[in-house]
Amino acid sequence: MLNDKLKNHRVVLASQSPRRRNLLKGLDIDFEVFPLDVNESYPVGMQGKDIAVYLSELKADAFYFNGKYEDALIIAADTIVWLSGEVLSKPEDYNDAFAILRKLSGNVHEVITGVTLRTKEKRHSFYSSTKVWFKELTDNEIAYYIENFKPYDKAGAYGIQEWIGYTGIEKIEGSYFNVVGLPVQKVYVEMLKFIDY
Repeated sequence: MLNDKLKNHRVVLASQSPRRRNLLKGLDIDFEVFPLDVNESYPVGMQGKDIAVYLSELKADAFYFNGKYEDALIIAADTIVWLSGEVLSKPEDYNDAFAILRKLSGNVHEVITGVTLRTKEKRHSFYSSTKVWFKELTDNEIAYYIENFKPYDKAGAYGIQEWIGYTGIEKIEGSYFNVVGLPVQKVYVEMLKFIDY
């Protein structure tokens, strides 16, 4: 199992997201959390999956291997919401959240998570993409969701695991856990390959 293969590594999740932490716990591996503060800007003209992977690599590359972390295996991730050639980031305030959800209403968007695995010797990046279909949301539904769930820490101003996911999302194509914040099944498979390589 994965835990056996990881016995020579200190697994570090480079994220402060409580959702990523809970999802990684689901793989039943030992890890610690070490958030890295990086400037999450990316080159102009970069598109979709390339943005998510670029940002995950930025986070992974910010980790400094020293002392007790010489044998660390870093897991860094970044999730973006991609709609019509535009990244819908975390909302700045109520009005921004409202405008974002209005854009998502009645549309199909893509949730893309870039993931980077890194040790002192090597680095491997990959991504997962999920299509999400929103029904037409009323202004009252959007207002209710923002007021009660305050989705200011979430890309695209929503969490699929919250009220709006139950009431507003018609279907998805791809990994549900990817939309929550980490495509854990793919992370599991890629970690097994990464350690064996």
